[in-house]
Amino acid sequence: MASSKNLTPEQRSTRARLAAYSMHAQGKTNTKAAQDALQQRFLDEVDPDRVLPEAERLKRAEYARKLYYTRLAYKAARARAAKRQAQQGGGEAA
Repeated sequence: MASSKNLTPEQRSTRARLAAYSMHAQGKTNTKAAQDALQQRFLDEVDPDRVLPEAERLKRAEYARKLYYTRLAYKAARARAAKRQAQQGGGEAA
């Protein structure tokens, strides 16, 4: 294969896309450890002493995960709105 120095930006992008598609087609990702750690965080958050039945703990952890991502989306939307308002000279954001 050609050296990265000899590739155009488009060729490098295509090569990276090929690698990503290949990885995902094989069911592989490089985020398993991060996903597991985040799931553990939610489990610890809802039942740190492991007193709940497994099914209940998993259900609550799923709601904690939904809360986390919904809150993240809400904050991002507010930040985007504040940025738009500031760019339009609208003053202080809500």
